[in-house]
Amino acid sequence: MATNMNLDREEFESTDLWEKVITQTSHAINCGALQSNVTNYEFIEDTKIKFLVKILDNFPQKENSQKQETQQHKKTEKKIDPFLPYEKDLFVTNLSETHLCLLNKYNVFDYHLLIITRVFEEQQSWLDLHNFAALSKCLSQIDGLGFYNSGTLAGASQHHKHLQLVPFPLSSQVEKIPIESIIKETNFEEDIEFISSFNFNHALTKINFTTGQNYFQNALIMLENYHKLLMAINQPLHKEKPTVDYNLLITREWMMIIERSQASYESIPVNSLGFAGTFFVKNQRQMARLKELTPLKILHNVAKNKE
Repeated sequence: MATNMNLDREEFESTDLWEKVITQTSHAINCGALQSNVTNYEFIEDTKIKFLVKILDNFPQKENSQKQETQQHKKTEKKIDPFLPYEKDLFVTNLSETHLCLLNKYNVFDYHLLIITRVFEEQQSWLDLHNFAALSKCLSQIDGLGFYNSGTLAGASQHHKHLQLVPFPLSSQVEKIPIESIIKETNFEEDIEFISSFNFNHALTKINFTTGQNYFQNALIMLENYHKLLMAINQPLHKEKPTVDYNLLITREWMMIIERSQASYESIPVNSLGFAGTFFVKNQRQMARLKELTPLKILHNVAKNKE
């Protein structure tokens, strides 16, 4: 990764990101590059959170694609990287000398974006200023939820380092995201806060992101708070890479980190979006199982217990 970079270069100072996303989404749908089909969704209320649960029509298709990649990897003894080269029909824009933006091929929400490194970096590695600068540039133009799945136990399906962004609101029936209801109850009197109904290892902090200042300054704020959250869950920053898998959720107002213990529970997968209040299931049978287990119980079982 290059280190001497001018992140304010004019060619990366695009202020029409949303227009580019709209245009490229239309193109990707027309040419078949986007494969997103949600047949149904329901809301399940659990401890003041109105969880959004979607049944994914393309779930088997995505699984088959990943199985084919695994089989190809076994044949060639080489890891398959879908971002090198990336699919040109999914390309949105260049963000910086280190990052570019793609549409998520298997998107579960409209205009779901991937913020990826130009050269390969391992997904389970520390986020740095360049990562946050790229995310900050997107968040300054699109108000949404940024997130990072660090490691396979956190729901990462690709090894190439990437953050993700989904615009608000995730549904017309919720304010921004489902957990916004309990975030609003947090007073943020301390530097690090905790959600009372989340009985697992996590940490929450308020950030002062503003669209009126340079995105690079916002990136510095994110990086500082990211380090605070890592220390709050006892992650040793002096190590070469993280010693645990975790999910990181980022908005213009707050950041939250969750330590993970497993990728799924009762065959129901969970990534960062689960802790934002959203689940994805394959069929009605799995939907019924989720209702029986309850969303918070699933989150408690895939996260690391408090010590």
